[in-house]
Amino acid sequence: MMKPEVPTILVIDDDRSTLHLLRETFRDAGYKVETARTASAGLECLVEQHPDLVLLDVMLPDMSGIEAFQNIKRHAPRLPVIFITAGGSSDTAIEAMKGGAFDYLIKPLDLERVRELVRQALEVRRLMHVPVSWPGDNDAHDPSDQMVGRSPQILEVYKAIGRVASQDVTVLIRGESGTGKELIARAIYHHSPRVEKPFLAVNCAAIPDALLESELFGHEKGAFTGADRQRIGKFEQCSGGTIFLDEVGDMSPLVQGKLLRLLQEQRFERVGGNQTIQTDVRIIAATHRNLETMSSDGVFRADLYYRLNGFTITIPPLRERGSDIVLLLERFFNQFARQLGKSVQGIAPDALKLLVDYPWPGNVREMQTALRTGLLQSTGPVLTVDALPEEIRAGAKRETAAPQGTLERLLDERLQPDASDLYAAAVSVMESFLLPPVLRMTKGNLSHAARILGITRGNLRNKIHALDIHIRNVLEVEAETAGVGDAPAPGETLEHDVAPAAAGVAAIE
Repeated sequence: MMKPEVPTILVIDDDRSTLHLLRETFRDAGYKVETARTASAGLECLVEQHPDLVLLDVMLPDMSGIEAFQNIKRHAPRLPVIFITAGGSSDTAIEAMKGGAFDYLIKPLDLERVRELVRQALEVRRLMHVPVSWPGDNDAHDPSDQMVGRSPQILEVYKAIGRVASQDVTVLIRGESGTGKELIARAIYHHSPRVEKPFLAVNCAAIPDALLESELFGHEKGAFTGADRQRIGKFEQCSGGTIFLDEVGDMSPLVQGKLLRLLQEQRFERVGGNQTIQTDVRIIAATHRNLETMSSDGVFRADLYYRLNGFTITIPPLRERGSDIVLLLERFFNQFARQLGKSVQGIAPDALKLLVDYPWPGNVREMQTALRTGLLQSTGPVLTVDALPEEIRAGAKRETAAPQGTLERLLDERLQPDASDLYAAAVSVMESFLLPPVLRMTKGNLSHAARILGITRGNLRNKIHALDIHIRNVLEVEAETAGVGDAPAPGETLEHDVAPAAAGVAAIE
């Protein structure tokens, strides 16, 4: 088995103590380290060693930091470069950020900040340089970078990527959490005319509202408390490239407004600034939310939704992909068995049936977690049911239990010559089976659930009352079943008009 390639970091700095500090820091972290004390020596090392990341001092004896940076970019346009500056207000570092540098560090170096910034830069480098491979490719760098599936549903996704990748239009990727939206975005980028320019991914749900605007658009010094220096945002830093906005439905109204203007004019202002900045970025957005419902409810701007929706790719949930489930199980089982050094030869038939029947509410991400956990707990030659996570064993039984037995009992008890209202009773059984999983999938959003069911929202509310379904309990079942970090944030799941059970409105069993 080939070992994963160790990332190489090139440090160009004329300060011996800085070189020694960074050399020891990166070696302890498992990286290969190359150093140079002049820009010329650094450029020679760049050509010979092909590093994955460069840390570049602003002040060098033989040329300016900007000149060295420009030479680096001519040789390797997508190579992440982090500047090192002795002053927090260095104009050189700011200009480098405008030219596409990844970020800059201030001396004396905070090693925790250094490690985090290097980790982020290497991940950006991987996203830009490691192509997404397709079914049948045997040279995938990592199975996690390969699309797996031959079902008609996923083939439509492949076709959509082929149709839109070369067109410089905004793309909206829709799908449940864990379906692989970032993989689709990277596939579009790697097959687009902008592939030689930067690719940056921003998870809008992971960044607080107060910071997201600054992250995307940058800010001026003094724009708010703690803004002790100018910051260049992602849209300015990534000019000419592609930005992937994950969970775009979580943006605040203020950021939505600025994004709308950028989509319309490719112009914006930094937070606290008056200067209009021109940029040129392609936006790929993704969301698991129902933007139509959010627009009609006034939570998401309708004009922004129409702008983002230049071309839509909808990723089917794992439970709708048929035979792809077995292909994915095989792929991830082999991948994790190698990574964990396990000699497990396969999956026992009863465990495989359980995995295939399970509805996978957390989709591919949940499957990866379940198989990794199962292999860690496995002690025999095959993966057995007992080694699988409890939520898989319990969830499969809970979700795959059909109302057939209940209907048969109903017929045995009620099918008599003098029976009445049998049809209504049977419909009630079916509704009690159907409504909870739909409400779980929509995270308690009644408008979305009603649209899926093809009934009015009022009709759905009446059924919830009649069946004594309690939404809070349904969502608790989802949180227990998912187990992969996709649980909704507090206050995100229930609509404002769903009262607690104590107020007389259901709360789901």
